[in-house]
Amino acid sequence: MASVNPELPAESASLSASLYDVLTDLHQNQYPHVPNPPSCKKRASVALVLRIRPTYHHWPTSEGASLSLPDHTAPVPERLTSFFSQDWVRNGDPEVLFIKRASRAGDRWTGHVALPGGKRDPEDVDDKAAAVREASEEVGLDLTTADCIHVGNLPERVVTTSWGSVPLMVLCPFIFLMTRRDSPPLRLQPTEVASTHWVPLRALLSPSLRTVENVDMSQRLSNMGGIIPRFVYRCTLGMMQFSAVRLRPTESLQSNTTPGPIPDDYLEPPVSSLRRWTAWFSGHQSDPAKQERPLLLWGLTLGILADFLDMLPPHTAVQLWKYPTFTTPDLWLIVTVLTYRLRKRNQLQVQSGACPSNTAVDGQTAALPVMQTADDNNEVGIGGLGVGRYYGPSDKVPDGSKYAVGMLLKGYYSRLRVAVSIFLAWRAVLGALAAVYTWRSFRRRQ
Repeated sequence: MASVNPELPAESASLSASLYDVLTDLHQNQYPHVPNPPSCKKRASVALVLRIRPTYHHWPTSEGASLSLPDHTAPVPERLTSFFSQDWVRNGDPEVLFIKRASRAGDRWTGHVALPGGKRDPEDVDDKAAAVREASEEVGLDLTTADCIHVGNLPERVVTTSWGSVPLMVLCPFIFLMTRRDSPPLRLQPTEVASTHWVPLRALLSPSLRTVENVDMSQRLSNMGGIIPRFVYRCTLGMMQFSAVRLRPTESLQSNTTPGPIPDDYLEPPVSSLRRWTAWFSGHQSDPAKQERPLLLWGLTLGILADFLDMLPPHTAVQLWKYPTFTTPDLWLIVTVLTYRLRKRNQLQVQSGACPSNTAVDGQTAALPVMQTADDNNEVGIGGLGVGRYYGPSDKVPDGSKYAVGMLLKGYYSRLRVAVSIFLAWRAVLGALAAVYTWRSFRRRQ
């Protein structure tokens, strides 16, 4: 474990107090159920699991814990109040459980950081039951025990295809708080989970850990198959850049089928330069099982966490987020110019709270009000931000709850598609001019 920061107790105490307020509010103000769009039947659930890690100078005692905790059948507000009244909890370090997905051929999320969860099965009585079952299957964590509190949920969202409005499933995030003083034992499913990581909320809120993730979108943007079309897309559009967070875990657990701290690379022959070039050209990894991805939180999971993080001080989840763009210089410039006024307008609306809403959008999802459908101008692509209820400047809805404005990406991906069209036309004109110039030069030489 890292050395103790002298300022950590005071910072953690403030964060724990804010976490108590947020969890209490989330329990009292549940987000509405989002029904499936007519053309989409699938639903999925994820579990945002929280725990409090004790600090060195505020270690829990068995006597104090047993006297302060109420019976697990007590109402949730009473259980939350009793738990956060303990000295070690008030001065503890709140953390979130993430998983790193196992490498699987054909899985677009292979090796990505995510929350425990998966698709809802017919035998699941509701969406929460799916989250509980998936957490048990993937990491062996029982969320129905007496030392676990189901707090509430975050905005449900309709997950759509990249750059399109075709709904894939409705995703339902649920929040659980572990009240035990030690780390809960985990049992990782090797085919689903490569590792688990407990990450402090402080790290997720830290501006210094904000970064970007460059993603090869050639296979997602093109309906054409084969090596040549993917190569053309990659060379023309470049990589797409998304906002991300570098994770700094305090505790990690590897799957028992994952190689341990001593790598077994000596058992495998080195990958040749030709093989690496061929893999890049075709758009496929040379050996997914050997690809070590950094622990980056981005895309869909970052969108879910942003709903939650923006409720906590310093309330900068929106300000730290960056709009998706491209790495190709001229395409980046076109996107920047074409979306400038839209981005400024959306940011002002978010900061002023001018339009209270139950919706949440990110780069891959759109959480829709109950009466909306997936066709109501909620087309979004992959990766980005989701915004939910928060504690900041905002108008209040009649019931007194505060809501963030799911406005940052409103209309952005439509402008992005226009920018790509302009860019392709621009490149076509340049190509035509270059071809004419080359032909005339050739004719002069003859």
